[in-house]
Amino acid sequence: MRQLRYLPAVGSPYGVEVLDFAALRAMDADRRRVLPQRPDFHVFALIGSGAGTHEADFHSYRLAEGSAIWIRPGMVHRWSDVDSCDGPLVLFRPGFLSGFTAAEATAPACWRLEQPHLELALFAAEHLGREHDAAAHTPHPASPALLSHLLAALLLRALPDDVGSSAGGSGADGRDTDVFRRYRAAVEEHFTSWHHVADYARALGYDVRTLTRATRAATGTGAKTFLDQRILLEAKRLLARTDLPVSGCARRLGFQDVSNFTAFFRRQAAMPPGAWRRTVYGGAGTGTVALP
Repeated sequence: MRQLRYLPAVGSPYGVEVLDFAALRAMDADRRRVLPQRPDFHVFALIGSGAGTHEADFHSYRLAEGSAIWIRPGMVHRWSDVDSCDGPLVLFRPGFLSGFTAAEATAPACWRLEQPHLELALFAAEHLGREHDAAAHTPHPASPALLSHLLAALLLRALPDDVGSSAGGSGADGRDTDVFRRYRAAVEEHFTSWHHVADYARALGYDVRTLTRATRAATGTGAKTFLDQRILLEAKRLLARTDLPVSGCARRLGFQDVSNFTAFFRRQAAMPPGAWRRTVYGGAGTGTVALP
């Protein structure tokens, strides 16, 4: 599996780059885009016209006018079919935007924008693209801040309502958001060794109920489910992108006993890890998601 590193084009030194699907196809004459890849950067895209399909973390999504795609660092994805798609693609480094932790965690990989929201999002993407071109040709001390603000405006304009509202907040809702952000960051750091919510509660100074309430408010699931899903996702990524045996994947994820890992995986995915790996290699996938 290709591990994609962020290598900005000439004139894109600010941690963000704006192109479109036509440019993607022109740069990829060998069609490597249809093969699984794992980027270490963000890709946000809008489908202004055309149709196709895209896979992200083992789910396939149908693309049509109004589709929005957000590929986060570490996701396993491939552009299954974007030959007729047109619209902007924005690449940006992790950390280029601050304060979007909760939005990243709760945003789906793909969703649909209706008119006039699509028109406004495309306008925001065009504004970002023009400012990016201006910064490339005539750099200005304010260019990084302008690009960061315009990218934030684009994402806030395009995010589903129930996600965009979690990018900020105050009062009780804001406190839950802060708690969840801390929990999510701790999960990202420790999920390969801490498999119990109580471990995170002790480290963060909250009780389990507080973490559960905050996680449910942000994601719709409890803290334990959120943690288990993160472990399962990484297990699938390891099985799909490495040649590690199941026992090696178990050790990488902090399971001392491969039988415990197999039982966990079977409970979460309804099949043992070896069988799941064969379905991926056999191209069975996990089904296509039709966006509303």
